Amino acid sequence: MVTTGKPVALVTGGASGIGLACARHLARRGWTVVVADLDRGAVDATAAQLGDGHLGLEVDVTDGSQVDHLVAGVVDRFGRIDGAVNSAGVLGARLALAETPVDEWRRVMAVNADGVFLSLRAEINAMRAAGIRGAIVNVASIMGVVGSPLAAAYVASKHAVVGMTKAAAWEYAGDGIRINAVGPGYTDTPLLAHPMAERSAELAARHAFNRVAEPEEIASAIWFLLSEEARFITGAFLPVDGGFTAR
Repeated sequence: MVTTGKPVALVTGGASGIGLACARHLARRGWTVVVADLDRGAVDATAAQLGDGHLGLEVDVTDGSQVDHLVAGVVDRFGRIDGAVNSAGVLGARLALAETPVDEWRRVMAVNADGVFLSLRAEINAMRAAGIRGAIVNVASIMGVVGSPLAAAYVASKHAVVGMTKAAAWEYAGDGIRINAVGPGYTDTPLLAHPMAERSAELAARHAFNRVAEPEEIASAIWFLLSEEARFITGAFLPVDGGFTAR
């Protein structure tokens, strides 16, 4: 076991987009960061970029045994998990609900909803076992509170994340574990870039600032929810959306 004297954070989906921004932000704040992602090469590159003391691990968040093994490995290595960011997610195909294949529905739900459930379950159990009064932030979306055409699977999965967050927050408040969710607006990440590049001006106009978010802006809000500054906040859904949901 490595004792760092620093708080330990686990970030799923931590090798790209919002997860990567969170990993960098936490490392700069003095946390020991464990980056977990499906892409082994990206995991190794991110861990190396963060520097000595940080760790990269490969995981498929749709596989409960892999998630349990991941969390157990973090505890074995560092003795604790103080904070977690569940950021792994997929966008899904742009299809009307009645045209969405069952396999596509299940793929999106498996990553975005099941992945958060499996991660939450393992993280909560690890914190409770160690007596850690920790904090967990789930990366939902503005689509967790509104609807959007041609995205039924994605919208449903993000609504599920918001619901899980609220239920779990009540269940584990007595253990001192705070559980919150953020709702990013459209954000300049690889997840957004390819399918929606041709709609960039339209998407920017949906925000009061007439632009999409930078990943670091989402990471700053996540950091706040993990920090002691947010010690009386649990079960919250925090839109970080440049005014998208204010209309």
